[in-house]
Amino acid sequence: MTVLSLFLPCAAGVEDFLADEVHGLTGLSGHDLLTVRGGVRVQADWATMLRLNLMSRLAQRVLIELAHAPHRDEHDLYHLAHGVAWEDWFAPRQTFRVDITAQASSVRSLNFAALRIKDAVADRFRQQAGGVRPSVDTHTPQVRVQAHLGPEAATLYIDTSGEPLFKRGWRQNKGDAPLKETLAAAMLAASGWWQPAERRVSALPLYDPACGSGTIAIEAAQLVLGLPAGGQRRFAFEQLKLFDASAWNAIKAEAKKAVSSGAESDNDAQHPAVRIFGSDVAHRMVDFAQRNAERAGVAHALQLRGGDALQRLPPSPTPGVILMNPPYGERIAAAGVAGVGRQGGREAFLSGTLSRERAAGSAMGEAEVNAGDEFFAQLAAHWKSHYDGWTAWLLTPDLKLPGRMRLKASRRVPMWNGPIECRLLRFDLVARTSSTPTTPPG
Repeated sequence: MTVLSLFLPCAAGVEDFLADEVHGLTGLSGHDLLTVRGGVRVQADWATMLRLNLMSRLAQRVLIELAHAPHRDEHDLYHLAHGVAWEDWFAPRQTFRVDITAQASSVRSLNFAALRIKDAVADRFRQQAGGVRPSVDTHTPQVRVQAHLGPEAATLYIDTSGEPLFKRGWRQNKGDAPLKETLAAAMLAASGWWQPAERRVSALPLYDPACGSGTIAIEAAQLVLGLPAGGQRRFAFEQLKLFDASAWNAIKAEAKKAVSSGAESDNDAQHPAVRIFGSDVAHRMVDFAQRNAERAGVAHALQLRGGDALQRLPPSPTPGVILMNPPYGERIAAAGVAGVGRQGGREAFLSGTLSRERAAGSAMGEAEVNAGDEFFAQLAAHWKSHYDGWTAWLLTPDLKLPGRMRLKASRRVPMWNGPIECRLLRFDLVARTSSTPTTPPG
């Protein structure tokens, strides 16, 4: 058995959750599973690599490390890449591309560094394959080479995933700035509704009152049914020389068998068939979410409705978990319209990150600021009136949001939404009473 050095990158703040997921999927621990900045490192075999691609909901990619050495300039990168036996991984008739990232590297041009690595790969093939070399395809390559340059050392990988793993294969309908599937899964893990180390999901209802194209609800429903994250897509490892179609089909068959047993257990009395709910003020987005759910194979396991987040009553008689990615930054679509009033409708709403946008030169006025504050204040009041016993989790870049909502956050989990630093805030909702203060003490 050949042991591979794998690196699974993830969004900042998700590393521990990803390590839990990898442990739950593989049983690996100790030196075989290390949490590092920006991802996890795994020592595993080829079959485990296949399984991680198919099953992981939190990793962005699965990379195989091929070389690691100190570097000072682009010439060092050329020699490092030229020493890799690329001919063992793919054929000279295939296409490839080189992607490069850097952190405090001494190289002056990443484009030139990538070019030197590309030249090294091509020259290696010319020498080993009788003058034949692979062609470069920057759009749809069959093979992707990844390079990361640190302050002192460079690392070369071959990408076994191809398209990023958040592209599950079911999303065709989407709105503006849709939530990535990997971030939705991270929110489910951080809230505790999904426990990746134990491969368990909560029996509590889950509700997203601003579901957009349905990402959170669909991820949750796939977890309930045991569906593999990558069950509807292709992977770059299918183009590599080591790929064995029979072994891959066996792994997919194993995952399919787990789905069947998971679906059966989901129909018992303790796990009702539908405990995942979503709604959105825009009926167009609900239609998008419904079509995505059908393609994802979970339409029967969730319920999607149109409705204003400031007016919708609990979708379940049993208190559960609200998981919400409210609009902020570029996401200018409101979760509800009641808080906006007559200041331009749904498209005029922006949330509490307005001060950051204005500092960057955005021409947004006090109307939108007040609309955002009013929306969140009304949302909190609605929850206090109707969602007693529920736990609400909101993803936001606005550190002052609890004050705007007049609620106290019991947890703040750091999380990044692309380039935006956020917090996943937890609010334990209690019904408003005559003795309940309208503003937090102090």
